[in-house]
Amino acid sequence: MATDMNDYFNKKKSSSGGSGGNGGGFTPPKPPKIDFNMGKGKSALLFFGVVIVIFFLIAKPFVIITEGERGILATNGKYEPNALMPGLHFIIPVIQKVYLVDTKVRIINYASSIERAGAEGEGLEVRPAITVLDKRGLPVSIELTVQYRLNAQYAAQTISNWGFSWEEKIINPVVRDIVRNVVGQYEAESLPTNRNTIASQIEQGIRQSIEGQENSPANFQSVQLREIVLPQKVKEQIERVQIAKQEVQRAEQEVQRAKQEALKRAAEAQGKANAIRIEAEGKANAIKIEAEATAQANRAISASLTDKLLQMEQIKVQGQFNDALRENKDAKIFLTPGGSTPNIWVDMKDPQKQSAIR
Repeated sequence: MATDMNDYFNKKKSSSGGSGGNGGGFTPPKPPKIDFNMGKGKSALLFFGVVIVIFFLIAKPFVIITEGERGILATNGKYEPNALMPGLHFIIPVIQKVYLVDTKVRIINYASSIERAGAEGEGLEVRPAITVLDKRGLPVSIELTVQYRLNAQYAAQTISNWGFSWEEKIINPVVRDIVRNVVGQYEAESLPTNRNTIASQIEQGIRQSIEGQENSPANFQSVQLREIVLPQKVKEQIERVQIAKQEVQRAEQEVQRAKQEALKRAAEAQGKANAIRIEAEGKANAIKIEAEATAQANRAISASLTDKLLQMEQIKVQGQFNDALRENKDAKIFLTPGGSTPNIWVDMKDPQKQSAIR
């Protein structure tokens, strides 16, 4: 076979050189010389290698699972109970097939149409806000964010029981049902004031409902109640109530301010009265002290006046009178009764004293 191939190329070369159709002596390049005389064993080995490469490229009997994913292995259409972990796994082509499922945290935003525009991305899904009826049947829109992830431990069972659209069958219906049940217990006007309680009840209800299912198909992460959209009439009514409350609070503040002013003025008046009373008491105490001191002095003087001292004073006054009589015959002396005090004499030459005696 190799000899025939070489003869073929030689004939092509000779026919090309003798035809003269190369236009001016142009010589085409020589084809590479192939040695077809290699052994049969090497040819078979090369052929087998090529077949293996083609087989791997076409059949692809392996799969690579990355972090955040799990592989669901199906053999003849039947899912294996255990999911494949991240890494390289070999499979039997045609008989076995691996389905990749995402186990990273996923988010569903229940939002209004304005927020929905261009908000979706990897692991993020946006759905319309949940419309529910309050206790009186008024429509209320609830906007919230739910975070969850596929339970990697039971990923194969979840896909086997619920299919690859398990989120539509588990997460979304549960969230809407719990929100309706919780919000339906309240009146629309009381929703804003009970926001924290409602958020806690919604999160607890969703967690119990999802994680309480068989094999716990999903791990519930959290829920954030972002907005409670009330009807316009309810908003206006709440605003009126808030304005009325503000007016009442303002009136109460004015009353308290007036009371404080009255108490302040009363305290000032009481302070002034106390100051006046204290000042009067001080003056009275001073007079009392002065009177007591005078009385005490008088008592001391009275105690010091003995009979002999009085007699001596009388003798002294009598002596002064006698001396006055030598110069003024009109001098008079007044004798005190009982002799308890010294006698008193008056010089009658003084006109004022004369008029006083008369």
